[in-house]
Amino acid sequence: MPPTSSSTTDLSTKRSRRIKVFDLEFASDHYYIKRPRVVEQIQFDNRTFYAKFERIDEPLTPLLFSQHLNKQYTIAVPLVEDGKTRHLVLEYKGDEALQFAHLARHLFHTMNIEDFHIYRGREPQKVQVFIPVSAMPLEDAESMLSAISDKLAMRLPKRWKTLPSTQLPEAYNIVTLPYESL
Repeated sequence: MPPTSSSTTDLSTKRSRRIKVFDLEFASDHYYIKRPRVVEQIQFDNRTFYAKFERIDEPLTPLLFSQHLNKQYTIAVPLVEDGKTRHLVLEYKGDEALQFAHLARHLFHTMNIEDFHIYRGREPQKVQVFIPVSAMPLEDAESMLSAISDKLAMRLPKRWKTLPSTQLPEAYNIVTLPYESL
């Protein structure tokens, strides 16, 4: 299912375009495309990050999303806007992908998290869980993700990462677009 056309909303004096992808909505004024080589070396918090995702300062289009679904490109979108996020993300990569998805559903039910979406990533063993939130500060998002991750770790070996994170630079607080709903 291709994304719907983006709508425009006012965020104070700055206008931001948004695009709908499956059941998710993302800012579309820029996106990231994965390259086969390192495109940027980022110094952040006394560490060096080597980014393979190149920032493209253009709106994300339905055609690009189609090419992503056809695995011609790997497209990612930013999770942080003005120090806040609209999605909490858990990305699992391992042999128990379906077990992880089932456990996440059960855990969210016990935590009274009713609004979440589970998708398959590029490879069959990759699962992406998105929890929509309304403009949550990065520190609060990280705290909530830590609580969820700790509860999941009681049942499964930790083979997932959580996003966004204050420990990562802006160019790493991105998520690849999902490929299909689970």
